[in-house]
Amino acid sequence: MRPPVPPFDESSARKKVQAAEDAWNTRDPERVAAAYTPDTRWRNRDEFLEGREEVVAFLTRKWQREQDYALRKSLWAFTGDRIAVRFQYEWHDADGQWWRSHGNENWEFDAEGYMRRREASINDVAIEESQRRIFGARGEGERDDELPLR
Repeated sequence: MRPPVPPFDESSARKKVQAAEDAWNTRDPERVAAAYTPDTRWRNRDEFLEGREEVVAFLTRKWQREQDYALRKSLWAFTGDRIAVRFQYEWHDADGQWWRSHGNENWEFDAEGYMRRREASINDVAIEESQRRIFGARGEGERDDELPLR
């Protein structure tokens, strides 16, 4: 069991979103993949993945390329066994260029609270280091802060 479990209400959906943000900010592929069903199916940008092993390999590559990654997720909508989120994360590449990545995800969960499907659409915007606003994991006092559009 991976609580909270469906059907989601606003409180449980917010907890699920925050748990995902917290896990992704560890940049630990094994920890993140543990939240998904063994046969999870993903679309991330132009990549299609099936199963936790592919997720671990994908996240390992991702965080080698996206250095100093820091993420914020925000609940957008929920119903039954589904949650939609908006997110932003910042990172820099090997050349030191900083990026802010904006996106939306659609999630579907099994009855035990594991994510069985994840679809992510993401756009990257080059930023100057001085424009950064996401520095590591979110503090308790920031938990309900809305994400700015830009």
